[in-house]
Amino acid sequence: MSSTTTSTGAGLEGVIAGESEICFIDGYEGILSYRGYNIHTLAEHATFEEVIFLLWQGRLPRQSELDELKRELHASQAIPAEVAAFLGNAPAGALPMDVLRTAVSTLSLYDAEARDMAPEANHRKAVRLMAQTSTLVTTYHRLRTKQPVVTPDDSLSFAARFLYALTGQKPNEISEKAFDVALILHADHELNASTFAARVTAATLSDIYSAITSAIGALKGPLHGGANEDVIKMLLEVGEPDKAVERAQQMLARKAKIPGFGHRVYRTEDPRASHLRVLSEELGRRTGHVELFLMSRRVEETVKEAKKLNPNVDFYSASTYYSLGIPIDLFTPIFAVSRMSGWTAHVLEQYHNNRLIRPRAEYKGNADGMPWIAMGDR
Repeated sequence: MSSTTTSTGAGLEGVIAGESEICFIDGYEGILSYRGYNIHTLAEHATFEEVIFLLWQGRLPRQSELDELKRELHASQAIPAEVAAFLGNAPAGALPMDVLRTAVSTLSLYDAEARDMAPEANHRKAVRLMAQTSTLVTTYHRLRTKQPVVTPDDSLSFAARFLYALTGQKPNEISEKAFDVALILHADHELNASTFAARVTAATLSDIYSAITSAIGALKGPLHGGANEDVIKMLLEVGEPDKAVERAQQMLARKAKIPGFGHRVYRTEDPRASHLRVLSEELGRRTGHVELFLMSRRVEETVKEAKKLNPNVDFYSASTYYSLGIPIDLFTPIFAVSRMSGWTAHVLEQYHNNRLIRPRAEYKGNADGMPWIAMGDR
């Protein structure tokens, strides 16, 4: 991963910080693609397992390769008993993202290949992280709610298996497809904060567990992950579609940030939001939560008219996840379950052609040569 020196404003906005073949974004045209496949093509035709393979290998899998990946994921989903015990003993009221961050780090203590940096070993660890992150989230939720942990059903897809392990109910075809698409849409997004954090850690040749722990720590921050939690809380507080416009106008009048709008990269509609808007409506009508979609639409129309801002991936994922029966405080951990595919792809790419990531800072302090001031004169 090479670096270039570029004049920049705050937050490294617009800086090209490295090279990658994984994800392409054109924020002005609203284009997002993984390995050259447009996100609309993938959302319409792919399964999440196919996208995992694509991100890791750079091409779509043949049927035998897809079957083998599914077999590997199924075989790797069990977590060590010691990690399960940690999940069960987490303090009441612990933030799920804190639990997930610590649990992922703890996994490394029980992985015999944790220190093996061979490409084959790192691929196997990526498979385990992909499978076990899902298990960590669902197991923690079942334990904290005093429900029995669900025995995995290996006949199910990744998306369906997650929903079954979380809720204890096998999802219908519509819910499975909706969640599968949501996982695809969240799988990767170039050098976002968490992915960049993972690559910076990997560039030191630290292990993949350390890199992913860095990513989860970055995702936890409210300026990166978590906006969809704020969206659904806002919608639930509003309560009914007729009040949505008034709430949005009140927030705009006092210059309060409305969650789920605007994006650092996109200057047009986030292409992921286009699909999630459809999923939100379909699931809302089937699950009795259509008022959440209707409120979302009215807020969107109000904000777009007043501020010319488009919804981002978080806005409609909020009502989509809620309609799937997913607890609100698990919205960001589920982001991590999906993004694990992209994080691990970037870490593997970093290892393949590594160079330590060490940017420079533009110094804004006092000039060199300040005279020393004796203690008594300060």
